[in-house]
Amino acid sequence: MANKVEVKELLEAGVHFGHMTRKWDPNMAPYIYMERNGIHIINLYKTAAKIEEANEALKKIAASGRKVLFVATKKQAKDIVAEKAAAANMPYITERWPGGMLTNFVTIRKAVKKMASIDRMKKDGTFMTLSKKERLQVDRLRAKLEKNLGSIADMTRLPAALFVVDIKAEHIAVKEAQKLNIPVFAMVDTNSDPREVDYVIPANDDASKSIDKVLSLVTGAIIEGNSERKSEKEEAAKTEAQPTAQE
Repeated sequence: MANKVEVKELLEAGVHFGHMTRKWDPNMAPYIYMERNGIHIINLYKTAAKIEEANEALKKIAASGRKVLFVATKKQAKDIVAEKAAAANMPYITERWPGGMLTNFVTIRKAVKKMASIDRMKKDGTFMTLSKKERLQVDRLRAKLEKNLGSIADMTRLPAALFVVDIKAEHIAVKEAQKLNIPVFAMVDTNSDPREVDYVIPANDDASKSIDKVLSLVTGAIIEGNSERKSEKEEAAKTEAQPTAQE
């Protein structure tokens, strides 16, 4: 069982602050506790339960060795997401979402391979045989690819799930995942439609403190899943090695 989520911690991080009541999406009504000073307040008991539910599923995905792609391009989320996803050894997109990232994955993989081939050129000396102008062009291309796709360079196949911060801002990513039946986990604020998401985490998706708190909890579950997989692999390796030791 994933660790219990404390409502007090969510409260301290301001996870309960929703949007102005006039901006609300009525489908979020089940997750709203009350209205205060024209702002909707999210029911944190429901948030805690939803985080625990999401964590169970994310831990299983990580334990099976599959990837969860984190998506957050808004200013207050991108650095937090990049740091937390990298710590959990998961791919992430924090610059512009490359259209077709999922639905045209083959092309995206080609761009990533291009990056690797430039690196090889630099290692084997081919790069230095190019003219100065060509070297400059190649360097620029490498920098552009790194900025947009560097964080998904190790993603050799489609992710098993998406984790999104702000489904309104990342609607293209959500649509692509839906098209391919890839489950979407997301922090969903009171101005968004939770029906777009498979695992809804009702939460303030605008404040960095709130994003940091929720991301710490979900990546914590992924890290647990990763280490379970690692110890299972080690156990299997030991078991395989035992008969040879007895012979």
